[in-house]
Amino acid sequence: MKNYFYLLIIAGIMTMQSCVEQERVSYPESKKGELTDNYHGTQIADPFRWLENDTSAETEAWVKTQNKVTFGFLNKIPFRNEIKERLTKIWDYPKFSVTFKKGERYFFFKNDGMQNQSVLYIQENLDAEPKVLLDPNKLSDDGTVALASYNVSKDGKYLAYGIARGGSDWNEIFVMEIDSRKMLNDHLMWIKFSGISWEGNGFYYSRYDAPTGSEFSGKNEYHKVYYHRVGQDQSNDKLVFENKKYPLRNYYASVTENEEFLIINETESTTGNSLYVKNLTKKNAQFQTLIDGFDNDYTVVDYFNEKLLVLTNWEAPKYQLFEVDPKKLDKKYWKVLLPEKEEVLEGISLVGGKIVAEYMKDAYSQAFIYDMKGNKIADLNLPGIGTMSGFNGEKDENIAFYGFTSFTFPSTIYKYDVEKNKSEIYRRPQIDFDASKYETKQVFYKSKDGTKVPMFIVHKKGLELNGKNPTLLYGYGGFNISLTPGFSTTRLILLEQGGVFAMPNIRGGGEYGEAWHLAGTLGQKQNVFDDFVAAAEYLIDNKYTSSDYLAIQGGSNGGLLVGAVITQRPDLVKVAFPAVGVLDMLRYHLFTIGWAWATDYGTSDKQEDFDYLIKYSPLHNVKEGVCYPATMVTTADHDDRVVPAHSFKFIAELQDKQACVNPVLIRIETKAGHGAGKPTAKIIEEYADIYSFLFYNMGVTPVY
Repeated sequence: MKNYFYLLIIAGIMTMQSCVEQERVSYPESKKGELTDNYHGTQIADPFRWLENDTSAETEAWVKTQNKVTFGFLNKIPFRNEIKERLTKIWDYPKFSVTFKKGERYFFFKNDGMQNQSVLYIQENLDAEPKVLLDPNKLSDDGTVALASYNVSKDGKYLAYGIARGGSDWNEIFVMEIDSRKMLNDHLMWIKFSGISWEGNGFYYSRYDAPTGSEFSGKNEYHKVYYHRVGQDQSNDKLVFENKKYPLRNYYASVTENEEFLIINETESTTGNSLYVKNLTKKNAQFQTLIDGFDNDYTVVDYFNEKLLVLTNWEAPKYQLFEVDPKKLDKKYWKVLLPEKEEVLEGISLVGGKIVAEYMKDAYSQAFIYDMKGNKIADLNLPGIGTMSGFNGEKDENIAFYGFTSFTFPSTIYKYDVEKNKSEIYRRPQIDFDASKYETKQVFYKSKDGTKVPMFIVHKKGLELNGKNPTLLYGYGGFNISLTPGFSTTRLILLEQGGVFAMPNIRGGGEYGEAWHLAGTLGQKQNVFDDFVAAAEYLIDNKYTSSDYLAIQGGSNGGLLVGAVITQRPDLVKVAFPAVGVLDMLRYHLFTIGWAWATDYGTSDKQEDFDYLIKYSPLHNVKEGVCYPATMVTTADHDDRVVPAHSFKFIAELQDKQACVNPVLIRIETKAGHGAGKPTAKIIEEYADIYSFLFYNMGVTPVY
């Protein structure tokens, strides 16, 4: 690199170059096939179809050569090690989960700082010294075996837990006798998209039959619910629920806290569900249909005062809470306990004989206390604009626990006195970061069609709005998932260097209820991309940054977002990070659980859906002669949620057609998956590479 032009920003925080002169990267050859598909009379070429074969020697060789080029590029960035060292230093602080109680004892997770996986602790009482119950770090040498699920039996006698290897969605379940710490012989396999719900001396879980093809890319079909009795071999587990007529549906079992009712949740996508109820106290009782169909979302919160409490968006896009008599399941007998409000009702907890209702207003948390008749008693005063989590307590006990976090507020655990409506800090992290130097603001901007969209913006106080601040714009926009304020150690690398982090709450998410979600689905999916583009334009128009200093990032559905934006507006940003993205919109539904996303996307099997999918599918909109932003696609070899073929084919197209020197690379992690359970060491390495790539391609040299 040469032709440095140095500019001080915020008292020497960083130096910048007016431009970066780079040599064109020599990309590995990606063989082109001649295959084409006929979609409703339209011929679509798929020259890199061979990369869908994740187990072939040819694909394996391609992965190795791509990683060699990518890491060769990253190794040349002069400040890469400095970023990794700083990220390692600030990461090294104790982190805690929200405490919960089972039986007479308390449980929580703690990570000492640099542990690859958090450790489960147990306390005999709140004043007792915590002791290690389960340390997932001992399950592998490199931290790539992660705890994926867990549940303690109601009496506190057993811990059942699921592990995931190498980031896969496939789980294995084991059982520990808590008092003796003895591992029992129980070992359950081929579990996916499952909880662990105890009843008596066993638990319910969901699984598939053992796969006959590729376990990481084969379509998942015929989900079933089983009951496992502790000490028995899995072959003896009792089949509880299945539906042979519909292979592409999922089933999730849960038991009410008093173990009186078994609830089966049936889904065929990520939106809408049916519910079946079985009275476990009656011999030979059969399942009864509580909800039939998939038009709305329903969750049975618990069973209390001889009523099932059901949280739903039926006739209430922002959700309401009903009381349902198990003897009168017809909706005409349902009674509204908490009616719909202006804010979105996100969650219900029963503690100390009261209802704690968690709401979301403009994408941040609020909470209110009600009596069991639905009368409001008090507000729960939170520390500020942020996100609360895990309100854990017992229905008949006065003490509960919850967490709170925001962009510059590390996750802090609070102990809550229900009767006094008083919170006190229970566990507070100590981190090498001065939050008082930073500010968070929420702005509202207009999208292309005039829709008002909120966005959080975080940066150092006194930031000069000169259009030259490195900025990371992060988004998702799908599946009714809301992006709310939360602390991320990785983002501190950007903020400490005088950069800006921005997070818009674009359509497709659940920030304003089901209507907001639906406005970003199917034929209206373009709204999602337009909202994100408008957020970028707001930041540019208001001089937070400019196209030369703007990066965009998103994962999974957010990876689709980034891919669509850079193919529609390649001029808008300097750097792009599509992570584990859904990038082939014509074939996504053919792999693993992809079929379940059709309610948001539609499928190319239908003419109407194909007509809009082909317009934005990132893979199919990479064009010759276009200068695309510097792009680093990230994926992993064990991603069996969004199979890595999406990323493989997309980067092959980008490398084949890139018309300028901006590098377009792919970083393929090994022994990792869609993201959950990734060990600390791998996270630090990945984000050191991400921020190195970001700063380098903006011509920014961070100063430490």
